Amino acid sequence: MTALIPLHGSAAARALDQQASARLAGGAFELMQRAGHAAWRQLQARWPDAQRLTVVCGPGNNGGDGYVLALAALQARRAVVVLRLEEHTPRTDLAQRACTAYLAAGGAIALFPEQFPAAEVVVDALFGIGLARAPEGQAQRLIEAINAQPAPVFALDVPSGIDASLATAPGVAVRAQVTLQFIVRHHGLYTGAGLEHAGELAFDALEVPADLVQMSAPKALLLTPQLLHTWLRPRRRDTHKGESGRVLLIGGDLGHGGAIAMTAEAALRSGAGLVSVATRKAHVGPLLARRPEAMTYAVESGSDLQPLLDAADVVAIGPGLGQGDWGRALLRLAMEAGKPLVLDADALNLIAANPRPLGDAILTPHPGEAARLLGRTPREVQADRFGAIAELCTRLHATVVLKGAGSLIASEGQLPRVIAAGNPGMATGGMGDVLTGVIAALRAQGLPSLEAASAGALLHGMAGDAAARRGQRGLLASDLFEHLQPLSNPQPR
Repeated sequence: MTALIPLHGSAAARALDQQASARLAGGAFELMQRAGHAAWRQLQARWPDAQRLTVVCGPGNNGGDGYVLALAALQARRAVVVLRLEEHTPRTDLAQRACTAYLAAGGAIALFPEQFPAAEVVVDALFGIGLARAPEGQAQRLIEAINAQPAPVFALDVPSGIDASLATAPGVAVRAQVTLQFIVRHHGLYTGAGLEHAGELAFDALEVPADLVQMSAPKALLLTPQLLHTWLRPRRRDTHKGESGRVLLIGGDLGHGGAIAMTAEAALRSGAGLVSVATRKAHVGPLLARRPEAMTYAVESGSDLQPLLDAADVVAIGPGLGQGDWGRALLRLAMEAGKPLVLDADALNLIAANPRPLGDAILTPHPGEAARLLGRTPREVQADRFGAIAELCTRLHATVVLKGAGSLIASEGQLPRVIAAGNPGMATGGMGDVLTGVIAALRAQGLPSLEAASAGALLHGMAGDAAARRGQRGLLASDLFEHLQPLSNPQPR
């Protein structure tokens, strides 16, 4: 699969559910049957030896899907119990019909908090997309009990308690090992708290006609590793280093030389033809010893920097830059040079003091830096990552990579993109410096800003995943270097 995968919002998911139901001969109940049976097939495939199941059903149609699954498990001679709150009797005709069929076949219902039947798999069919606020009272306690019990949790459509329209958890939310999405993929499950709680994401279109789904506008696009080869083509045989771009990296104030050194190696390993580094004199020797392929210059004033700016195709500034007079002066010159920019770290912090349109620039903030650029708190950024990146693009007229679990990439007027690569081991110092070098190298090789940011974030995440095969804890930013070169030369799949 090489296409960008559409991700939809909750409103579109509800509309498609209604439209698909109207097309089916069996109506909405036929669609519920398909969802419940698809979930049962998924459960069997993932936990084939599970004999005892607890299916937690809510009062709406997500609960109805759970009753259908429970009936299928009962008919397959599994020991299955539906668990619900006393007040969660089915409130929709569809859920009531599914519940009645389950009870007619001899199905058992247990009430929480009196019971929580032991199980080898617990199915979350409590709320799905039907809840966009913090669970309260007994519902909150039920979700806490689901999370506290030891069996793996299988969520239907959306983990209960997750607001899939914002990728947030307003309160307590189910932590699933697997989430099976129906009809469309929810954009809020691929980043932030949604990604944290959903576990492994699976999908079943429920045989809904593709033309119906294609009529619904997506909220975002998912970038998978299979896409990388569409951006990183093999080089022609009669090429020279100038064709692969001249990158100038600026950073490494006193005591911070390691940051710009990692950026330099990342740019070289990602295919930049020529890499120059403007840094403090004290860091020139160590950087040359570490990576002699980088042309390293002692820059103590603006006059030292100007010839390097004139020769560059792309300028990346920020890693180890500091926020003192030296960093401020170099940032001002870099922004006046009229070259494509990649801005990270202290460059972003300096810009936050006086935000303005940036033009041909790629910004790579983490949530804290994004918060400073927007005049908000990191919590507010994480509460609406899609909204935050859209506002950054509009305010700064730039391409933005909002880092974090499920990194987002966006430009003005374009659908945001979500990176399906990366892992928790990458939450360590220096990873952003490496990303800056990767993106700068790809921008210098001719990719437009949005594509360079997309391909760079994807390549960076894939390198992190390759490095994490030995384990996530203790992963270092420099561990990515050995993987950047082979991954920068992908083969079509």
